[in-house]
Amino acid sequence: MPQAEVFLPVPGHDAQLRVVRHGHWGRPLLAFPSEGGSAGDFEANGMLDAVRDLVDAGRVSIFAVDSMDGFTWSDNTVPTDERAARHGGYQAWLDEQVVPWVAGETGGTLDLITFGVSLGAYHAVQFALQRADVATLAMGFSGNYDPTTWNSWGDLGDATYFANPAAYVPGLHGDHLEWLRSRLSVLLVVGEGPFEVSPTQSLPQTRAFAEVLARQGIRHELDVWGHDSAHDWPWWRRQLAHHLPRFV
Repeated sequence: MPQAEVFLPVPGHDAQLRVVRHGHWGRPLLAFPSEGGSAGDFEANGMLDAVRDLVDAGRVSIFAVDSMDGFTWSDNTVPTDERAARHGGYQAWLDEQVVPWVAGETGGTLDLITFGVSLGAYHAVQFALQRADVATLAMGFSGNYDPTTWNSWGDLGDATYFANPAAYVPGLHGDHLEWLRSRLSVLLVVGEGPFEVSPTQSLPQTRAFAEVLARQGIRHELDVWGHDSAHDWPWWRRQLAHHLPRFV
C-alpha cells in the first residue's frame, strides 16, 4: 500500500494527474512510467519490490507520477512542435504542483533523483536538465533522448528544440553550462537485447546522448548491458536494484 497519494491539477488543463508515494524516509526519487503509463506502474511492474529493502530501511522514498504522453509525445495526429508545446504543460505540472508537494512531504530542501524507463527515461533526464536546482541525479533506462525520432513530422520550432536534449545540450555554454556541470549527474543504462535497437532506437540514441554529455563535460555514466538484456520490466528491475543502492 502506498504511504500517500494525491491528484494534482495540470496548469491550463481540465485534468488532474496522480502522484503515489512509497516509503516514509530517505532520498526522494521521482519515478516516471514508460510510455502512456501511470503512477501505479512502478509498483505493479515489480520495481518497488526490486528496491523494497532500500525503501523499508528508510534510504529512499519513491514518488511515482502519471504520464501525460497520450496528449503530448504519443499523439502522432499533431505535428511534433505541437506535441512539444503540449509537453510544456506537463513540465509546468511537475514544476508547479509535483515539486512543491514532494517538498512538503519530505519537509526539507530537495535533492531529487529522477528515474524513468523507455519514454520515462526521456522525462527523467529532461526534467533534471531543466531543474537541476532540485534534481541532482537523473537515471534513464532504455531511453531515447531525441523526440524528433518519434514519428516526427511538421516544421520544428523553439518548442521542439528546448524539449529535445539531443538538440539543446550541445549548444549549452557559459555560466549555465558550468552550473550544470557542478550540479547534475546522469546515469544512462541500456541493453543490447530485444527491442533496444528496433523500434525504440534506445541503444544508438543512448550512446549518442552519452557522447553529447561527454563533449559538454557533464558528469555521466553509460552502462551498456548485454545482448540478453531486453527493453522490458524484468531487466529494468535488475538494473535499478543494481544501481540505486550507491546513491541513497
